[in-house]
Amino acid sequence: MIKIGLIGCGSIGSFIAEYLDKSRKFKVIALFDINKNVGLHLSRRLRNKPKVVNSVHSLLKNTDLIIEAASPEAVRKHSIEILRSRRDLMIVSVGALVDGKLLERIKKEAVKSKCFVYIPSGAICGIDGVKAASVGKIEYITLTTTKNPKTLADVEHLQKKGIDLNNTNKPVVVYSGPARQAVKIFPKNINVSATLSLTGVGLDKTQVKIVADPKVKENIHEISLKGDCGQIYVKLTNIPSPNNPKTSYLTCLSVVKTLEQIASWVKFGT
Repeated sequence: MIKIGLIGCGSIGSFIAEYLDKSRKFKVIALFDINKNVGLHLSRRLRNKPKVVNSVHSLLKNTDLIIEAASPEAVRKHSIEILRSRRDLMIVSVGALVDGKLLERIKKEAVKSKCFVYIPSGAICGIDGVKAASVGKIEYITLTTTKNPKTLADVEHLQKKGIDLNNTNKPVVVYSGPARQAVKIFPKNINVSATLSLTGVGLDKTQVKIVADPKVKENIHEISLKGDCGQIYVKLTNIPSPNNPKTSYLTCLSVVKTLEQIASWVKFGT
């Protein structure tokens, strides 16, 4: 039985906790959220009634694996402390890792503490192919993400530029450029570009285009790659999470599948 401590009790965290509440391999024993009432509400819904704690430090007691499902800020603030406590760590808010210094600190601390850091593929597929292709030469990787304007309307960068997505009746390209800048501008919407970049050719060489289309209800991601391996093209049409339209349901499923892989003696994929 792997004992879990969960950071973040929002839509993704709730899905994880509810799924693991029925598991025989995992047990969520403690929850932490900056809004304690959210944690208490989730705990009451679970059969195992995990303890709701007041700090991440308290979350570390008697746990084997900490799952971050809160925000990039939570990764920046708590990841090193978690690894130093010799707890394995799963990072859902992969956008935090665009900070190369933080990523290197996490890698070094994981080695020093002999702990594993797990990063689910999230809202995209094809990551196994991209990882394999990166062993050889990759000429280019591009990502085009198309979303409903409602999921992007509160982005501060767009507001400063005077881009009003509330009244648009046609597709609007709101960003085109390197993945590094895309993640900074759209931290709550474009974790996909961070995952793809860190898996492949890096944040500066991965090109990202973000399109707001009022006719689209789903989150659409298109990945195009050319390299020594040949060409890869992947298109996903993701259904948003029922509890949060900014999160793809596939992200939630990816997290629990990664957990199942951790507990399995036979592991598929690269």
